[in-house]
Amino acid sequence: MILLGPPGAGKGTQARMLEEEFGLVQLSTGDLLRAAVAAGTEAGKAARAVMEAGELVSDEIVIAILRDRLAEPDCARGVILDGFPRTTVQAEALDALLAETGQSINAAISLEVDDAAMVTRISGRFTCGGCGEGYHDTFKAPEVAETCDKCGSTDMKRRADDNAETVASRLVAYHDQTAPLIAYYKDKDVLRSIDAMGDIDTIAADLATIVKQATA
Repeated sequence: MILLGPPGAGKGTQARMLEEEFGLVQLSTGDLLRAAVAAGTEAGKAARAVMEAGELVSDEIVIAILRDRLAEPDCARGVILDGFPRTTVQAEALDALLAETGQSINAAISLEVDDAAMVTRISGRFTCGGCGEGYHDTFKAPEVAETCDKCGSTDMKRRADDNAETVASRLVAYHDQTAPLIAYYKDKDVLRSIDAMGDIDTIAADLATIVKQATA
């Protein structure tokens, strides 16, 4: 399974829920890279050298790391890819990798969201530095301003890139990169789309339906 969607669409949250319900393994590019570097695999060593040089890790290295991870026993029941592929070149490389072991993409699921709502959703979020509880200026403000409801800490943190201008720019980049990718999977008849502006449980139920249909 592949989850497609812009920053803030809820891919990580939904992937974890699918992981629990269906016994699938969530694989995100960032986590894979960090794990490979920490484990000191050949691909991990190559990634470390590139990152220490301040450069972007190549598609070839990412695919090599993904190849190693997919060979591990816990991936036998299926995986959810979160954040990869991002381009059609990466999608083609992924298809080639899966073909090596007779596998294929069951579904590429696009989480459809409203861009303006995404800017509001992301730019207003912050977390408690003490316990990690998440908050939002509009949708989930603490009962006492700047004080965590859960642990009482007043250490509130906001990500530097969680501002309206940066979020809008990331959305533009996402659409530029992903529009061809959506067409790619539509041509392969594995693209599915759901409305990701509703509540978490409704979105999860819609995703579960797609997973059941795709793996029947």
